[in-house]
Amino acid sequence: MTIFWLGQSAFKIQDKEVTVAIDPYGEIGLKMPKFNAEVLLISHDHDDHNNKDAIKGDPFLIDGPGEYEVKNVFVYGIPAYHDDKEGAERGKVTMYLIEIDGVKIAHLSDFGQKSLTNEQLELLEGIDILLIPVGGHFTIDGEEAAKIVSQLQPRIVIPMHYKIPHLNIKLDPADDFLKEFGVTNPEKMDKLKISKKDLPQEETKVILLTPA
Repeated sequence: MTIFWLGQSAFKIQDKEVTVAIDPYGEIGLKMPKFNAEVLLISHDHDDHNNKDAIKGDPFLIDGPGEYEVKNVFVYGIPAYHDDKEGAERGKVTMYLIEIDGVKIAHLSDFGQKSLTNEQLELLEGIDILLIPVGGHFTIDGEEAAKIVSQLQPRIVIPMHYKIPHLNIKLDPADDFLKEFGVTNPEKMDKLKISKKDLPQEETKVILLTPA
């Protein structure tokens, strides 16, 4: 399985038989790649997460909570809040737990809560790879993200939704998260190719992906 970060909260996850697209964005200063996918996950209906036209083919669309199975990919949509509390201005988002090739990946969308609820924690227990926003302003910031990582204790953390060149949305860089989490020299790569047997066993590894 290979994970590509496309910038913001957009990802492409590929195995031999299926491609999963997550949160393709519109006009945010970055160029959203267009590609075919069998599964498309949309976490909420904001312009930087819902550009369905970027995904070609005839993907199975998942855009809310529930349990789904598509081509041996299992997806669990988990409700969460874009802000720290119910009824705040940005509304709800859907976090996704994706199980593919025996690896459990959690995409936290534009998560804005200060902490996970007990129910959310129970559903996300045992994840292998965590895709988590760290850029603040519209989501949790670096300090809050580090606390969420400590709650979940995944094998690998991939930060997302933070300031990168050309992005025209105000976000903080990933530096605050790295500092809070005690990472001075994160591993950097263009894509993460991983299998269940290759997951780190001793401690959580932070990987910064270069947008594809």
